[in-house]
Amino acid sequence: MKELLLGNHAIATGLYEAGVELVSSYPGTPSTEITMYCANFKDEGLYAEWSPNEKVGVEVAFGASLAGARAFSGMKHVGLNVASDPLYTASYTGVNAGLVLAVADDPGMHSSQNEQDSRNHAIGAKVPMLEPSDSKECLEFTKLAFDISEEFDTPVLIRLSTRISHSQGIVEKGERKVINKEPYKKDIQKYVMMPAHARPKHNMVEERTRKLTEYAETSPLNTVEINENAEFGIITSGIAYQYSKEAFGDSASYLKLGLVNPLPVKLIKDFAAKVKKLYIVEELDPVIETHCRFIGLDPIGKSLFTNIGEFSQNYLRERITGKQPEYKEFSEAVPVRPPVLCAGCSHRGVFYALSKLGVVVSGDIGCYTLAATPPLSVMDSVICMGGGISVAHGFVKGRPDYADKTVGVMGDSTFIHSGITSLIDIAYNRSNTLILLLDNRTTGMTGHQNNPGNGLDIYDEPAPAVDFEALCKSIGINRVTTVRPDNIERVESVLKEYLALTEPAVIIFKMPCALLKTSKHNPPVKCDTEKCTGCRLCMRIGCPALSIKNKRAVVNNTLCVGCGLCSQLCKFNAFS
Repeated sequence: MKELLLGNHAIATGLYEAGVELVSSYPGTPSTEITMYCANFKDEGLYAEWSPNEKVGVEVAFGASLAGARAFSGMKHVGLNVASDPLYTASYTGVNAGLVLAVADDPGMHSSQNEQDSRNHAIGAKVPMLEPSDSKECLEFTKLAFDISEEFDTPVLIRLSTRISHSQGIVEKGERKVINKEPYKKDIQKYVMMPAHARPKHNMVEERTRKLTEYAETSPLNTVEINENAEFGIITSGIAYQYSKEAFGDSASYLKLGLVNPLPVKLIKDFAAKVKKLYIVEELDPVIETHCRFIGLDPIGKSLFTNIGEFSQNYLRERITGKQPEYKEFSEAVPVRPPVLCAGCSHRGVFYALSKLGVVVSGDIGCYTLAATPPLSVMDSVICMGGGISVAHGFVKGRPDYADKTVGVMGDSTFIHSGITSLIDIAYNRSNTLILLLDNRTTGMTGHQNNPGNGLDIYDEPAPAVDFEALCKSIGINRVTTVRPDNIERVESVLKEYLALTEPAVIIFKMPCALLKTSKHNPPVKCDTEKCTGCRLCMRIGCPALSIKNKRAVVNNTLCVGCGLCSQLCKFNAFS
């Protein structure tokens, strides 16, 4: 049966058809939907779960593989950084049943704090990496990845990108493969990586790479398209192949690499010998180009194409042919739409209070990162998951005189992901640092996935919920309190009280995300234009439901959820 599917949906379908029994992931855009779709197959033998973080997700998947069940873990590119510890060693141990990881890169940083090329992790871990170029290949490559994993005794990476994960294509669905579990046999030398066992394993990994390179020469994953009237040849992979085909059609010949690590040698040399001029078209790092130069070729690559951001059909056409694309000019400029915290966001009152207090705010990854934008503009740093706590601790240790005006900020899901150990560090080293835990009862930025803090699992079924107050106290934080963040006066009062402390402390601001289907809202507020003086004080909270028209505040009834923050700020009682 043919169906139009997102790339991520096609990956999930491939996992189902490949007979996978376990999927364990942490949500991360643009990879999140893979695991969400997998949850639909619960009654058909595919178990899915949200893990606290990507490292745990891969370790759980490895455990299932060790037990003889095909397993998978999905993540975004920075998630692979977290998961790299078990991955690099799993490359040495090999697998029992197939073990496949999908990593979604984000060229252009649509929802990420950096750009990185995950092919470098495949090279570093010395594991094969497949890169599909559309939804059809997402499904096919996923199934093939498990065969490769078991044939070559290795974890396998599938590299996606934002455009592949979130674009749609026609796929043909098949039946689920019945896989007999591999028997589990105790094998200490294979799976216990102490130095005496790991040293000979390195030799095995290098031999496996040699065999995989031979496989790459004739693998159906790598395809050659020779066009008789071609003016040049392009070696490419993934979404860059689609851009190249749309830009040049039959005027170029193509070597599309579906297996991007390890790369073939003879296949590339043979293709290069058949074309007049050779281009390497790849987003981000020059991985294919470097390989080509290593084997003695002299292609045109990053000297012509950028290693920053995404490519496009027009960009490639302009760089190779010199022809400028035709643009249609519009008479009116499109207004800028910067991202903002949603109307009724449970974080807004906290950040407004912080902006009034003028403290240093060590931020983290999540919706609340948007508090860095005007008019709140309160974030001082954001680097990675869990960094909000650790950076605040380091800042206070570096500048003790800032202890009473520094806070670390982190959401509930991020705290579970990698903040707990950072908070232990603060307690253990007796850091005079205040941490704000913004508990909005969901994993908000990636689309409202459940987490161990909100009492529901991936199937929306009841699960044990982490008691954040009890957890903080159990690790040595004696001053902990929970506050609703929709009372600005109360929020500001508690912040002042806790900033004055001379010991580690945590304030838990607990209130459900306004966009949750279970959140109940008040009617929209109304603004009395006769009472409104146009002072614009209400605009300081950055609520998208508020605007100024004819020098008076206007409420957008479609957006307003009646949170009442604006009425708390107004000195003239204009809002009701």
